Amino acid sequence: MKKDTINDLFENLEGGFDIEMPNIGHEQRFLDKLNQQTQVVEQMPKKTNYWKPFLAVAASLVLCFSVFTIMQPQESELMDLANVSPELEQTQSFFTTAIAEELSALEAERSPETEEMVNDAMKELKILEKEYNALKIDLTESGNDKRVIYAMIANFQNRINVLKTVLKHIEEVKNFKNNQNENTTTI
Repeated sequence: MKKDTINDLFENLEGGFDIEMPNIGHEQRFLDKLNQQTQVVEQMPKKTNYWKPFLAVAASLVLCFSVFTIMQPQESELMDLANVSPELEQTQSFFTTAIAEELSALEAERSPETEEMVNDAMKELKILEKEYNALKIDLTESGNDKRVIYAMIANFQNRINVLKTVLKHIEEVKNFKNNQNENTTTI
């Protein structure tokens, strides 16, 4: 196989080049046409796209929002006692029923004299509820650790104890007032 050199290439293309001279004034006509085109380009109004910066900001916000929602832990994924076993589901059901009964009894005892005690009990229950929610996170992360399960059961027991103690104090206040009323009327 023979290598073509550049000289061979030009020899083969000889006669194929346009070597004629252009008409007189060709350069001037070319420059005039070029100037006309630049004037047309300069005369066209420049389009401004005001929506592009807003679109960029909107895209950034959508991206930030989607990353934020993906990074947030999902509340629905948290485990509680009912997710561990059927027996613990029954235990949780028992405690929630007992707490609901004690709460309704406490609300029935609400009066101007007992208002402060009931409000304090409700604050204590909110604290215990926050602790229970933290325990649910711990249970989800630990994978059914028995210590967390015991702490959750103890939390339920603490709530019932708070309610029973407040109800007992309310009953003592009522008895004390009744005793005072009896003593004042018999004298």
